Amino acid sequence: MIEGVAEIAAAVRARKISAAEVADAYLARIEKDALGCFYRIDPTAREQARAVDDKIARGEDPGPLAGVPVALKDLFVTKGVETTAGSKILEGWVPPYDGTPTKKLRQAGAVLVGKVSMDEFAMGSSNENSAYGPVRNPWDPTRVPGGSSGGSAAAVAAGLCAGALGTDTGGSIRQPAALTGTSGLKPTYGRVSRYGVVAFASSLDQVGPFGRSALDCAHLLQAIAGHDPHDSTSLDRPVPDYAAACARGVDKLRIGFAARWLDGLDGAVAQPIFDAIELLVGRKQAEIVELPHTDYGIASYYIIATAEASSNLARYDGVRYGLRAPGADSLGAMYAKTRAAGFGAEPKRRIMLGTYALRSGYYDAYYVRAQKVRTLIKRDFDAAFRKCDVILAPTAPTTAFKLGEKASDPLQMYLNDVFTIPVNLAGLPAMSIPCGFADGLPVGLQLIAPPLAEESLFAVAGAFQRDTDWHARRPPQ
Repeated sequence: MIEGVAEIAAAVRARKISAAEVADAYLARIEKDALGCFYRIDPTAREQARAVDDKIARGEDPGPLAGVPVALKDLFVTKGVETTAGSKILEGWVPPYDGTPTKKLRQAGAVLVGKVSMDEFAMGSSNENSAYGPVRNPWDPTRVPGGSSGGSAAAVAAGLCAGALGTDTGGSIRQPAALTGTSGLKPTYGRVSRYGVVAFASSLDQVGPFGRSALDCAHLLQAIAGHDPHDSTSLDRPVPDYAAACARGVDKLRIGFAARWLDGLDGAVAQPIFDAIELLVGRKQAEIVELPHTDYGIASYYIIATAEASSNLARYDGVRYGLRAPGADSLGAMYAKTRAAGFGAEPKRRIMLGTYALRSGYYDAYYVRAQKVRTLIKRDFDAAFRKCDVILAPTAPTTAFKLGEKASDPLQMYLNDVFTIPVNLAGLPAMSIPCGFADGLPVGLQLIAPPLAEESLFAVAGAFQRDTDWHARRPPQ
C-alpha cells in the first residue's frame, strides 16, 4: 500500500488506485488496532472516499489531499461525529458543525477516517490520562507514545493513517512525535485557525500535523494554514509553498544549537542528537545560543496554562452539553456532582492550580510574574535569532518510558516537556523529526525557527531526511 501523503494523492488523481480502495485498506488496519489509537471510526469515511472518486470521474479537481486518510485528535469538532476531548464530561456530545481545520481537510479531499485518543483535554505527556484508556507505543507496547497527541502520533507510526492532526500547547505534537519516530510540527501561534478546536490554554494552543516525513507534514500544513475570520488570533499572512521548502538546501541557513538544554538529557539520547547536528552542520560551526530564561519555562507554563484552563473548562457544567450527573437537588449541587464525575484527576489538578493562581492576592504574585517571565523567554529567542535562522535542540529528555512509570508523580511527568514548553511560551514554530535510536527506541531532534519561518524548518528537515532514513524506519508488526 502506498503510504506517503503526496504519493497517495497523486495515485488517486491518476486513477492508479481509487480513494475507496485506499480507505478500505486503512480501515481494515484500523479495525485490527491493538494499540488503542482510535476512539471511533468515522462512519462516513467510505462515503467521503467515494465522493473523491466521483469528482475525479467527472473531471473535477478532488483537491491536493485527494483520498489521503487522515485521523483527528478527539478535540477537533466534527459534524455528526462524537467529540469528547478524551473526557467523560463530553461523552455523547455530537457537534452540529465542523471546525475550520476539519473543514479545510475535507475541502482538500482528505478522507477523515476517525477520532484518535488523547490525554483528557490535552493535559498530559503520556496519553495515560484519557478517560477511555491509554495508547501503547508501536515500537514497544509496554511503553507510552507520549502526549497529549499520543493517539495521533501512534496511529501514524503504526500505519493506521497517512497523516494526523494534533494540538501542541506545551509540546503535545513534538514530544509524541519524538517518542514514536514520526515527524510532527507545531506552527507559529496563529498560523492555523483554532476555531472548532476544544480549548485548553488559549494563548498557547496551536494546531499542527503529524506525518511519516517532513514532506507529509508540509502537505498537511498547506491544507490547513491561513487566515480565518472565525478566529481572532488567526494571522492574515500569505501561506508559502511548504513542500517546495522541503526541497531547498541548508547552505544559506545559519544554524544554532541550544547547548544548555543538554543538561539533564539522558546520555543515550544525547548521541543521536550530536550525530544529527554534525550531519546538518558539517564543517560549519553551529552557533551556540544562550537561552537563560528558558530554565524557568516549566514553572511559568504551569501557572499560565492552568490559569487559562480553569477559565476555559468552566463551561463544562452539565447544562448545555455532555454529561449531567443525576440526583442533585439544586443547581449548585448539579454543577458539583457533574464536574466531580466528569473530569479526571489531571484536569481537576490543573483547574485547582489555575484557580488558585488567579485568586485575589495571588494574581500578581503568580500569574503576572509568570507572564513577565514569558516575555523574558521571548526576548531570549529574539536575541538568538539575530545570530541564526534555525535552532537545533533535543525534543524530549528521554525515550518512551514505561506505561505507569510516571503516572503517580505529576512533577516527573511535567518535566517531559522541558525542551518544548519554551517554544509555546514564545509562540514560535518548531518541529520534531526522527534522528536515531537509543536502546531500540526512537529519538527526536527539535528544530525551532522565528515566527512564520516554517519554511526554514522544512528546509532543514527535508535536507536531513534526504540524507538519512530514520523517518522511513517502521515499528515491528
